[in-house]
Amino acid sequence: MSTSVSPDLRRIWRGVRIPLALLLLIVLTGLVLVLSRGDQTSGQLEPGSYEPGGSRALAQLLGRQGVDVHPAHTIDEALQQADGGTLLVTAPDLVPGNGLAELRRRVAHLVLIAPGPEALRAVLPTVTAAGSGDVRTLEPDCTVGSAVAAGSASLGGTRYRTTDPSARSCYRDGEDPTFVQFADRTGTVTVLGTSAPLTNERLADEGDAALAMRVLGDHGRLVWYLPSPTDPALAGSQKPFFDLIPAGWRYGALMAGIAVVLLALWRARRLGPVVREPLPIVVRAAETAEGRARLYRRGGATGHAAETLREAARARLRSRLGLPGDADPASLVETVSTRTGRAPAEIGAVLYGPPTGAEAELVRLADELDRVEREVERS
Repeated sequence: MSTSVSPDLRRIWRGVRIPLALLLLIVLTGLVLVLSRGDQTSGQLEPGSYEPGGSRALAQLLGRQGVDVHPAHTIDEALQQADGGTLLVTAPDLVPGNGLAELRRRVAHLVLIAPGPEALRAVLPTVTAAGSGDVRTLEPDCTVGSAVAAGSASLGGTRYRTTDPSARSCYRDGEDPTFVQFADRTGTVTVLGTSAPLTNERLADEGDAALAMRVLGDHGRLVWYLPSPTDPALAGSQKPFFDLIPAGWRYGALMAGIAVVLLALWRARRLGPVVREPLPIVVRAAETAEGRARLYRRGGATGHAAETLREAARARLRSRLGLPGDADPASLVETVSTRTGRAPAEIGAVLYGPPTGAEAELVRLADELDRVEREVERS
């Protein structure tokens, strides 16, 4: 009788109920936190984001001052909503096509955050980027009204350089300003080297709140444009990965592939006739038999050894007597008895007897099997 040691349902439940309870608690806690937060946005400079890099605090302050904030995430939304007022572009380098030039014509005040060379050429061709630095507290050192009223602020980031005498520069990092403003009959363009003064994290520092509210709140309508690489307007300008690889690299990859194929063909195994190789050692059959016998003796398998000896003797006898390999025991015993003159019961006890229980009995059985085979040969 054997006892099952496989775990049943009760044991499995006892083992997993605590981990399942903890997992369920974690899931429920997460659902409660998500539902309690409500409909919130996230992302850098998002006007609805509570994150440190978001700008919900600034959007709320502007709303209390009577400024209508209208978020836009695509160029089409920005163009539809840009009708006078102020337009903030958080990532000018991601605006597709000539969108910046068109947006400038539609608004009274355009504010750009850290524009790169392409964006500057589209809107302010006389301004160039002059490097970048750390964000730190800088003094205005200019006559721009919004900067003078705000005082020191957290600026830095991208520095700019211009030879246009109409440009008004503030918050210099070294010799180059990080705040540049242009004003003409078509409107005003303000360039900030960093978005730090607009974020929830920095808004309470120095004069950041005053600077951000004066720059973005000079009109009653503010379009908050956050360009994105997923803008559908960029689909036509996107190229497949293969087209972005330089032609020289493609040619080099092709040549390398051909070289690898030729090397593989050169080093590949040739198909031919089978070559017989001598084994490093030759093991005599007697050593194999002795080794097997020692294993049987060590394991005390006298019964298995006796059956092995009988099966080998029966196979040799069938071959010598011309019997088929599947001859039944009765036929083999009768034929051997006729040849040797022994009684069938005696031959049957030797060839198909009970298993032996001691080594002495195994030795006597081996002698009897040899005697029967010799008598069959002599007959």
